[in-house]
Amino acid sequence: MTNTDPTAQMVRLAGSWVDAADQVVLGYDERFLRRKRLTTVHGDSFMVDLPETTNLSHGDALELSDGRLIEVVAAEEPLLQVTGPSLARLAWHIGNRHTPCQVENDRLLIRQDHVLADMLRRLGAEVAEVTAPFRPEGGAYGHGRTMGHDHGHDHDHGHHHHVQHHAFHHHLSEEDGED
Repeated sequence: MTNTDPTAQMVRLAGSWVDAADQVVLGYDERFLRRKRLTTVHGDSFMVDLPETTNLSHGDALELSDGRLIEVVAAEEPLLQVTGPSLARLAWHIGNRHTPCQVENDRLLIRQDHVLADMLRRLGAEVAEVTAPFRPEGGAYGHGRTMGHDHGHDHDHGHHHHVQHHAFHHHLSEEDGED
């Protein structure tokens, strides 16, 4: 049996295209992909086969081999809405934990996490469960995604946070007392 579904091998960035033929609704995790079969809101399936793992943003389009464009729409997801005084301070604490965060003028949105919710409440934030599309800020250095990781228990997890390492070179002759 031969697969005749079209293939998407190119992404058009939001704002650089018009006239999508259909839409695909994807959650935050689902928008990070390289190769996957997807189904549009109208029931058409297609294969995504990108050259490298890519972060798809709300409003991007996948260009199919038959020329059609499929708009990427961020799905509604269960999130935590963070409000209160000093949003910048609260955002700093969220970012310090490498947690994806959608920054808006009057609120922050993060994925549901009871440990973070407790920490934020202790810092004076109001935290409420909401359902909304999740479109967090992209990662630093143009990578488009913040790669979160668990900070739930032991903080020694094999890498360092923004610490500069200085190499101290000792010449063997100095250590041995030789000149």
